Amino acid sequence: MHPESSASDEDAAVALLRLLEEHPEYSQRQLASALGVSLGKTHYLLKALLAKGWVKAQNFQRSDRKLGYLYVLTPTGIRQRLQLTQAFLARKEREYVALRSQISGLRKDLADQGGTPP
Repeated sequence: MHPESSASDEDAAVALLRLLEEHPEYSQRQLASALGVSLGKTHYLLKALLAKGWVKAQNFQRSDRKLGYLYVLTPTGIRQRLQLTQAFLARKEREYVALRSQISGLRKDLADQGGTPP
């Protein structure tokens, strides 16, 4: 997202891109609920994706009196979603390996101290 953005922002962007691909008709409120983040955070993420050209907003008639938006991934957005997903998966796999190693070490420490691992 931004140079100073955190991994959690990137994780949220991946989740948002995936969700938009599945549900382009969702409102920002529905997106926020599905992502489990605040409406403000959703607006921030969506605005960043729109500014990068990864997503475009199209008006559509939600009801007789209210316009809504369809949030559609652009070809660039689709490519970026794939790249972000690959990076996300690689990071999570590294975290998984490190966590398994840490758990193994903790279990060994407990066994060496005469404790019982859970």
